[in-house]
Amino acid sequence: MRIITGSARNAIIETLEGENTRPTAERAKEALFSMIQFELEGRNILDLFAGSGQLGLEALSRGAASCTFIDSAREAVDIVIKNAKNAKLFDRARVSAVDYKAFLKSAAGKEKYDIIFLDPPYASDFVAEAVKMIYEGDILALGGKIICETDNGETQFKRKKVKKTDDPENVTNQVFRGDTELQEKFNIVKTSLYGRVRITILEKV
Repeated sequence: MRIITGSARNAIIETLEGENTRPTAERAKEALFSMIQFELEGRNILDLFAGSGQLGLEALSRGAASCTFIDSAREAVDIVIKNAKNAKLFDRARVSAVDYKAFLKSAAGKEKYDIIFLDPPYASDFVAEAVKMIYEGDILALGGKIICETDNGETQFKRKKVKKTDDPENVTNQVFRGDTELQEKFNIVKTSLYGRVRITILEKV
């Protein structure tokens, strides 16, 4: 796996094995960054479930001012640090081994991010919980966006297979876990499917 473009183009990204640090597929990553390519320059980024750090590092390579990488797994954080140093991007990186809830609680009312990447393990409800905490903690900067990566294969809310469409009900189930009150606090800028992966971009209403 490599950084696609920018100052660290073709820098190798090492990854860890296992579902908990599953890297974003190349096709989905290319599509994601094509959606936000003009919104990265000089921005502050949060990569909340960092894994290998590939999303945050790609953003830094494309001109983001800084990126905070958060992951609860110490071995993931070690890989992020190694990858950031290898890509010569470590000077703009802040890396912490901490649970996402603990980080968001500590950041509430103190930190502001322009772009927030949410790419947790698929078999979790972490996206909806993180979106809620980001909103309540006022962590998203004015005009900022949350980029959610979720599993389109089987919803954890209804526990049934879903059709591979952009049906609004599927977005509600996969991103917000059926919490329509939370969904009403955000505009869905875009939602697209890439095989098993759904990428959804949110901004506050």
